[in-house]
Amino acid sequence: MQTVNEETFEKDNYIETGMPAEAGELFPGKVVEHRNEGSLQVFVCDNFCALSVMCVEVGVIRFRFSVTGAYADDFSYAVVPKALEKAFPPEVSETKKHYVLKTGELVVMISRDGLKIRIEDKEGVLLSEDEKGFHWRQNDTYGGEVVMMSRVIQSREHFYGLGDIPGHKNLRGQRRQLWGSDVYGYNAETNPLYKNIPFFIGLHHAKAYGIFFDNTFRSFYDFGGERETVSSFWAQGGEMNFYFMLGPSVPEVVREYSRLTGKPELPPLWALGFHQCKWSYKSEIEVMGIADGFKKRGIPCDAIYVDIDYMDGFRCFTWNRDDGGYPNPSRMTKRLEKEGIKMVGIIDPGIKIDENYEIYQSGKKGDMFCKRMDGPLMTGNVWPGPCHFPDFTSPKTRDWWADLFPPFMHESGLAGIWTDMNEPAVFNEQKTFPRDVRHDFDGHPCSHRKAHNVYGMQMSRATREGIRRAFPENRPFVITRSAFSGTQRYSSAWTGDIESTWEHLKIGNIQCQRLALSGYSFVGTDIGGFSGVAEGELFIRWLQMGVFHPFCRVHSSGDENDQEPWSFGEPYTSIAKKFIELRYQMLPYLYTVFEEHTRSGDPILRSLIYLDADDPECHNRVEEFGVGPSLLTCPISKPGVEGRWFYPPKGLWYNFWTNEKVLGAEERWIDVPLESTPLFVRAGTILPLSPVRLSSSVDLPYMELHAYLADEEGEGGLYEDVGDGYGVSIKKTFKLRDQKLIQTRSGEFQPNYSGYHLIIHGAAWNKFSIDGGKEMPFECGKFFEIPECFELVQFW
Repeated sequence: MQTVNEETFEKDNYIETGMPAEAGELFPGKVVEHRNEGSLQVFVCDNFCALSVMCVEVGVIRFRFSVTGAYADDFSYAVVPKALEKAFPPEVSETKKHYVLKTGELVVMISRDGLKIRIEDKEGVLLSEDEKGFHWRQNDTYGGEVVMMSRVIQSREHFYGLGDIPGHKNLRGQRRQLWGSDVYGYNAETNPLYKNIPFFIGLHHAKAYGIFFDNTFRSFYDFGGERETVSSFWAQGGEMNFYFMLGPSVPEVVREYSRLTGKPELPPLWALGFHQCKWSYKSEIEVMGIADGFKKRGIPCDAIYVDIDYMDGFRCFTWNRDDGGYPNPSRMTKRLEKEGIKMVGIIDPGIKIDENYEIYQSGKKGDMFCKRMDGPLMTGNVWPGPCHFPDFTSPKTRDWWADLFPPFMHESGLAGIWTDMNEPAVFNEQKTFPRDVRHDFDGHPCSHRKAHNVYGMQMSRATREGIRRAFPENRPFVITRSAFSGTQRYSSAWTGDIESTWEHLKIGNIQCQRLALSGYSFVGTDIGGFSGVAEGELFIRWLQMGVFHPFCRVHSSGDENDQEPWSFGEPYTSIAKKFIELRYQMLPYLYTVFEEHTRSGDPILRSLIYLDADDPECHNRVEEFGVGPSLLTCPISKPGVEGRWFYPPKGLWYNFWTNEKVLGAEERWIDVPLESTPLFVRAGTILPLSPVRLSSSVDLPYMELHAYLADEEGEGGLYEDVGDGYGVSIKKTFKLRDQKLIQTRSGEFQPNYSGYHLIIHGAAWNKFSIDGGKEMPFECGKFFEIPECFELVQFW
């Protein structure tokens, strides 16, 4: 290998940017060695900087730089190991100025001078090209390097993703950072926020690509905010290690990212029902009163939550059994279970320093808590006062944490766990751990600078394992506030402490869509807002949005605002009941879409950019969103209005409420009184809906199939199982062609109901027969009964 000429090193490694040498930016030199190591292509420069390129799939390439030529152990919390198992060697050729790598779908050109990257598709369309490319500077404060990558923004390029970032969905012109933060009452400009998902989508010239920056340090993203023609991302430590994935469509990019970072398990059906929460229901009497409120008003509900006040002095894994609190949790949860309602309890990471507290004693004795650089246990104040904090990046600690759940959940009857304060949040000036706190990082010891952004993820991971140990026959349900890429494998999430304002209703809508584009579908907001005082109209409009989010929970700060569905009186109570009932009608469809999501990675919430990126009108519209492949909605986000402009994507759509047909790709005004919300069904859909029930545990008397026809055709699917556990299931498909409805079935599960109520929308037929039987009269728009096991329905 060529040696470095130290006299010219510094001069040769600055690019003319108008920036003085003391700014400290360093760049790769000239390539002096290329090594073919099977699926890895390694390029080494004369200043020891190296680039390792892996072809993960024909459309996915990993770029991993090292400023010294040496690579650390290849470890990632985000990437699923099996995602890299099919890596293969590309076709490699050389030109005077470049190395050229071909995968079959991508052509990658790597410059001999500076390791700059240019990526084209196989047709020669430019997808991405470096501006400065990879560069770095020494971190004189902490050691290591600040690693940076800058790229040229292409003409009319748009950017999407980055998790729960508030603000406009299109990131063009924005500067954002990822450093999990406790940001009570945030707004559209708040930066950073709770979650850390370093994945974004670029779109230009009808081609989409994705970039996943697998770096857990505090990271930054500039989409033309500083320089209009340059997009860049960088981190305060670690490697420049990123994956480039070709769509070329937005859905294909999201699927590739989901294959890389993993997909969730199907949750129990009750987790998709309506959930009620408040900070705080402070006693068993209050909880049972809330449950009784749902029952006597006939409003469906599947879960009630208890916040930190259920604990004894905010000690995790305890109950306040005195002072009129929760004297007998097991009795309470059994009574709730009889009404079809589960209970979910909150758990924070802070363990109160109390020598008489068994959990604290166990953690301290087992060396489970985080330590400062020089050895003392890390101490921080949160709700219980001074606390120590488990190091969830340690396998030993995760195992200890998981073992705390079986006795706690068996004794109390809790069905799910809500993890909070896991950014991690601390009541100090920095609002988190000091940077010198040490972590195991699964055998890769590091400081909190590296572990901070995955702390919540690893707490969710350990918590999920704990619930699995408590109830191995059931599917665990966890909810988290903080997350890193891949946390979707372990937990649902909510968007944190959002305010009760119309602005925040709109922010929550954008956040959930952005999370779905970022591979995280099982998400929702605090319906009605958490902090501040909502009023009836805002609560209803928020609920009309929230019933379409995969995670559907009302939550509020009770000292400011009660937000049970009946809290605002009439007409709001009746309207709230109507839309919660709609949620339960949609459960078969939502469950089916979620099951598909667990296999394909297709998001449940679908932004217009996902539905039709070829339509420029869809690039910047932020409020309309799809639910699965068949439904489209758009919340009302202003007070005192009973209508709005609405843009359905191309195609034919049915108004769910009126059956009116409308053509998409055209903005239109729709009237939306308070008791309604925009809801459209894609023509050509067979939509499964159920009758209303008070909880998802109630057996269905029948299933509804609504066929919304396009040119007298339609299709749809229905996934069913017992609603929890790992037993048998069934997947049904329905196809209506040539006036014949055919059902095909795969699986052994047999539902309790024996028939369908079939409703045809958009046909002029007047007769039908079932499985070759006698002809019977038929009227479009009205239901008729057919057996659950039918094979063929013929229409005339």
